[in-house]
Amino acid sequence: MAGQLSPEEKFNLITRNLQEVLGEEKVKQVLQERELKVYWGTATTGKPHVAYFVPMSKIADFLRAGCEVTILFADLHAYLDNMKAPWELLELRVKYYEQVIKAMLESIGVPLEKLRFIKGTDFQLSREYTLDVYRLSSMVTEHDAKKAGAEVVKQVEHPLLSGLLYPGLQALDEEYLKVDAQFGGVDQRKIFTLAEKYLPSLGYAKRSHLMNPMVPGLTGAKMSSSEEESKIDLLDSKEDVKKKLKKAFCEPGNTDNNGVLSFVKYVLFPLQGEFSIKRDPKWGGDKVYTDFKEVEDDFRGEMIHPGDLKASVEVALNQLLEPIRKKFQSPELRKLTNAAYPDPSKTKAGGKGAKTAGGGGGDDNELAPSRLDIRVGKIVSVEKHPDADSLYLEKIDVGEPEPRTVVSGLVAYVSQEDLQDRAVLVLCNLKPQKMRGIESQAMLLCASIEGEPRRVEPLDPPEGSSPGERVLVEGYESGKADEKLNPKKKVWEKLQADLKISDECVAQWKDRKLLTKLGQITCKTLKGGNIS
Repeated sequence: MAGQLSPEEKFNLITRNLQEVLGEEKVKQVLQERELKVYWGTATTGKPHVAYFVPMSKIADFLRAGCEVTILFADLHAYLDNMKAPWELLELRVKYYEQVIKAMLESIGVPLEKLRFIKGTDFQLSREYTLDVYRLSSMVTEHDAKKAGAEVVKQVEHPLLSGLLYPGLQALDEEYLKVDAQFGGVDQRKIFTLAEKYLPSLGYAKRSHLMNPMVPGLTGAKMSSSEEESKIDLLDSKEDVKKKLKKAFCEPGNTDNNGVLSFVKYVLFPLQGEFSIKRDPKWGGDKVYTDFKEVEDDFRGEMIHPGDLKASVEVALNQLLEPIRKKFQSPELRKLTNAAYPDPSKTKAGGKGAKTAGGGGGDDNELAPSRLDIRVGKIVSVEKHPDADSLYLEKIDVGEPEPRTVVSGLVAYVSQEDLQDRAVLVLCNLKPQKMRGIESQAMLLCASIEGEPRRVEPLDPPEGSSPGERVLVEGYESGKADEKLNPKKKVWEKLQADLKISDECVAQWKDRKLLTKLGQITCKTLKGGNIS
């Protein structure tokens, strides 16, 4: 088919359903001369879910247009971003990703022999690549590196150097994979613009960038591996698919942030060219759509009921998932899945005297959130630090005979009046640290969103909570906190990387809620923020 297409037809196929193309003219120029070389990379961290069908359907478009496509399993990027996963686990996840993505491509009829698969560490540890990393690090500022990774790399208040290196490595991959364009989600736009800015400084060509929109998850926000309710896993059973779709956000007539409708647009239509609605004859009977706009218009006009849309997507989705489920029923792939993604409640930490991950304890290899001593506190007094204009000096009741002294850098974000007598969350087992001459005996936990301006809000315990009440993570309620977190082992920093605010403003570790006996921990407005 590709040989019969004109350069213009190839361009239209390559760019359809994309949100943005940077370097459009260069793509057109290459297509006049030869086939376009494109790469798509994925960091091998959380399990791929059904939203991965969106890039897979675009890869199918690229192949139909005659492109030479490389798929990169970015294990080194995963290590730089994920912090807590040891190499052994990442190696297993690379194998899992390769198997599951090949199964997805086979499910949608993409011929694998036309693709090139490559692992990041197959070329990213070479002498030449390493020297280029150093050359690049001598040019890129900390500000540019942090800004570039803001929507991709896990954001923490004190970022590790590894996360700052990540965007530069992704830029270098374009040169070392010898492609004309990189394909990814629009959340990677800042990394793409960093590549366009700095690769020419190294003497390398500026590449084009093809960007998919971010498809909403089932809760209305971006589908995320770390938010269980927002995603359908590729190995979910038919019963799980039905249950998750039933709970999915799909308000009658509302086409905004509708993950079910978006799946029809970005996956089913590109792959199948049509979509069938199954419904009772008294509601109009079955109907086959050949244009997504008709589906969207009928849903907006409430000619399609959310229940019928969900039921029809369920049928189509199960058709895509069934070959993947069958492939992963083999003993070898089941073993690989369990090894790459061990159940945290069953995993045992290595070494003498190790306990189960949910059982807490102080083993240094074990990163259970129960090791954190987070308590409800009440601020009984707050004043400016005598030697630092940006710091508050607080006395916080955490259920002990005397309030703890806490120093926090909140002057620019929260007024003194708003902190006085406020219920807050306090991390109590960090090593005390002097801040401008005064020892801080705990950390006041806040939600934050980086940007201009940066926004910060203290976390809120449930109404009626008392000072000293323990805050725990779902599934880790029986865990015992460390008496003191070992700063050399960076337990807090590693666990903090997975502390986030959900799109419902609920505090979570991975996809599990932070709770007291009275309910969940929240913040007021900072959806998707970090916790520090």
